[in-house]
Amino acid sequence: MSTTGPRGSVRIVGGRLRGSRLPVAAQPGMRPTPDRVRETLFNWLQPVIDGARCLDLFAGSGALGLEAVSRGAVQVLMVERDPALARALREQAERLLAAEAEILCTDALALLRGPATPAFDVVFVDPPFGQALWAPVLDALPAWLRPGALVYVESPVDAALEPPRGYALHREGRTRETRYALYRYGP
Repeated sequence: MSTTGPRGSVRIVGGRLRGSRLPVAAQPGMRPTPDRVRETLFNWLQPVIDGARCLDLFAGSGALGLEAVSRGAVQVLMVERDPALARALREQAERLLAAEAEILCTDALALLRGPATPAFDVVFVDPPFGQALWAPVLDALPAWLRPGALVYVESPVDAALEPPRGYALHREGRTRETRYALYRYGP
């Protein structure tokens, strides 16, 4: 898929980049995490995000990964398979002087099935809803996590999502259309 032009923007809601706008491409399936949900999520993550190593598996607009950078993450690996979106993410990271962000243009599931780069503290899993990638991603993820890592999962409100063994629900919330949950991973 390629982008078909800008559809609008989202803003970074906290930290050193607060108020910065990120363009949102007019692309099927693109639905950035709303400001209110991101604010709630990063309030939950506040005790751990400063100094954290983060993995954003379906980066899209970059709202989650760049919010993590803004709030003190020391490294954020942002994975986006669409070359145009990955290029746009690189441009945004450069514009915002977000040297902590590394953008990788590849398929998230293919990356997770390859050799692991372990020791991520926080992972964002917000795939296109129509692709139902939650279970395979969560199954492949443990080799990439530090014990006690936090994994954020965004899914349709009516999705029957059962996390695999090893994940414990930490916090969750809902909007009219979306369920968002934070899981703690531990052996």
